[in-house]
Amino acid sequence: MTHLLLTSPAFVHNTGIPARFTCDGRNLSPPLAWSGIPADAKGLALIVDDPDAPDPAAPKMTWVHWVLYNLPVTAGGLRDGIQRHDLPPGTLEGQNDWQRPGYGGPCPPSGTHRYFFKLYALDAPLTLGSNATARDVQAAMKGHVLAEAQLMGRYRR
Repeated sequence: MTHLLLTSPAFVHNTGIPARFTCDGRNLSPPLAWSGIPADAKGLALIVDDPDAPDPAAPKMTWVHWVLYNLPVTAGGLRDGIQRHDLPPGTLEGQNDWQRPGYGGPCPPSGTHRYFFKLYALDAPLTLGSNATARDVQAAMKGHVLAEAQLMGRYRR
């Protein structure tokens, strides 16, 4: 049995995210790689969020940084700084909490925040239009998740 694995050549799980992938750098999405996709998976979804917003000492919300869905199972990852027009065919990009599509890098107002990159293997494509929110994607995924993997990075300004 294979296990879904999500990694990045830019940082290791539970370590610091390099500044180039944050608002203090070039605000590029980090490169991601995955393996262990279940044979019966029909699509993938990726949600990147920060559960420590606005202050890790008193978190009040989970801030969504990136939403991708209907990624093809044949995609083995994403290169750094990927833009909408370069995403694998069929991939849709949802709205982040800045009310826009695309990646928005870490930009914590205080303290060290944790950023969770969550990959889901699904047994069916999601029937959502473009610009769905993370909540929309999470609701549509219910009952369809075959496997999931997480990569967590930390960032402090």
